[in-house]
Amino acid sequence: MKSSNPVFARSAEFNGRGSATTVNDPSQWQVDLNGSPVSSPTHTEPGVGRMTIDSVVEKTGLTLALLTVAAAVTWFAIGDVIDPTTGEATMGKAATFATLGALIGFVLAMVNSFKKVISPALVLAYAVFEGVFIGAFSKVIAAYVGDTSIVFQAVLGTVVAFAGTLAAYKFFNIQVTDKFRKIMTISGFAIVGVLLINLLLSVTGVFESGGLRGFNTLGLLVSCALVVYATFMLIMDFDYAEKGIEAGLPERESWRVAFGLTVTLVWLYIEILRILAILRGDN
Repeated sequence: MKSSNPVFARSAEFNGRGSATTVNDPSQWQVDLNGSPVSSPTHTEPGVGRMTIDSVVEKTGLTLALLTVAAAVTWFAIGDVIDPTTGEATMGKAATFATLGALIGFVLAMVNSFKKVISPALVLAYAVFEGVFIGAFSKVIAAYVGDTSIVFQAVLGTVVAFAGTLAAYKFFNIQVTDKFRKIMTISGFAIVGVLLINLLLSVTGVFESGGLRGFNTLGLLVSCALVVYATFMLIMDFDYAEKGIEAGLPERESWRVAFGLTVTLVWLYIEILRILAILRGDN
């Protein structure tokens, strides 16, 4: 079985040739194209377990907890962004933290996405720097709307979206088809390309007010579309986790699932926060 989610595509166990195999010689886990196990391992190396729902929850919880702590520490380290004498926002410190967190987090995300053997240390490092970015970006948005409660609302919206998508995936038995994977993959590369071009043109002054990412009606529409896409990505993440557990992948693959879910949830949170800020700014 092959995952078209870029986060999971480089997994050594999902090699894209109709089977999933572990590197724990001589044991092999194999699944057919639908993700159903067709053979079981004869034995495993001492201390090497299989991926289970418990291991996925544990690794994901640890990753998200570290991200949350990093975000909280960054939020309080930045302090007040409103100058008490002038009443104007001073975003210099927050912008620096956000930029550094975003750049380093992006590099780590690329490394983790294309690494065949997942590294728990790199996944946790990604969580830390992405937490720095989230903490700083949230501070900027809170200052923009003049209300810190918007951050709690965005967190709540992300949790609701996650829970609702998971419930729909399980209760309606949503199946991830090859066509769906291809559409999501092509769309993902297109979205990243467009957003990078938009960022470049915005930084160079070609686009005013952020272009597609401005805090205006166009920016609202783009963020709404990206929320829908991120929700579909959650379905891809759930599918990978479910198929991996069925295939009996090594426990370390739980870190890949944790990384994929963290990437998607961060993206979902950022877009929901932007939507709330745009709606608040129009009032």
